[in-house]
Amino acid sequence: MNFFESLIYPLEWVVAWIMVQAHAGLTALGMPESGGWTWALSIVALVIIIRIVLIPLFVKQIKASRGMALLQPEMRKIQQKYKGKTDPASREAMSRETMELYRSSGTNPFSSCLPILLQAPIFFALFRVLNYGIRNEEGVGPLTSVLARQAAESTIFGARLTDTFLGSDDLNVKILTAVLIIAMSATTFTTQRQLMIKNMPASALDNPFAQQQKLIMYLFPIIFAVSGVNFPIGVLIYWFTTNLWTGGQQAYVIRRMPAPGSKAEEALMARRALKRSRRGEASTDVVAGEVVEEQPAVRTGQRAQPKRKDRNRGPARSQN
Repeated sequence: MNFFESLIYPLEWVVAWIMVQAHAGLTALGMPESGGWTWALSIVALVIIIRIVLIPLFVKQIKASRGMALLQPEMRKIQQKYKGKTDPASREAMSRETMELYRSSGTNPFSSCLPILLQAPIFFALFRVLNYGIRNEEGVGPLTSVLARQAAESTIFGARLTDTFLGSDDLNVKILTAVLIIAMSATTFTTQRQLMIKNMPASALDNPFAQQQKLIMYLFPIIFAVSGVNFPIGVLIYWFTTNLWTGGQQAYVIRRMPAPGSKAEEALMARRALKRSRRGEASTDVVAGEVVEEQPAVRTGQRAQPKRKDRNRGPARSQN
């Protein structure tokens, strides 16, 4: 066992243990012990458990990505301030001001990629469990050789969980892996697009950082589509399920905690205004420097006219 295998083996053991426990739970519910769907749903259960554990980091990722985008105008000011200055003192001052900007805004650039970095070892661990522990029927830790043989022989739509697009000539395998690769790439794109389009103000989308994010949004699905032909079906199921979870979790967080000035915030304010109107509460808006109080509608169905109040009303003049 080389250094990499020794390093990732504990994660392989954990992945295998979760799959075995999920498999035992599903069989207890009446699913066939050697069924392909039983093992496929064990992988889905693995995703759910891992993502529940990572929820706090995911929320930090959303906030960090949003914060980085919102800070871009201030970042550009710092860059313009030291543009063309290559001396060590200027570079140090620029770095210091950038870090101070991060500190004062409470933004940590590392937080935006932390969940992805933590998921990568789990991804490789599952890949090795499927590719070696199950395909070779040797097992890994709690996944005994008997269970590994059972999983290796199980099929969904006529394809085994360890089959790959390039590693099989079976038409069922080709079709299933192609569908999963397309689904994996499409959900990768939509989750990235959801984050940028719905949760970023227009002012934050016109800068180098946003352009880089757009490039990643289009590049990652292509990378996954190209590399996906070498992924076992079980790994494709894992990644597709992860993307579905990410999309749903991201939609919930964006809906509840939208970025200021984003489309999601506009939608949130519209929902709140609708709730107030249904409850018959007055809403207050600022129009042209004046406060406009909208009175609740009367029961006859007629809408009360808005009353204007001057913000700074001077002292009443005495009448002569």
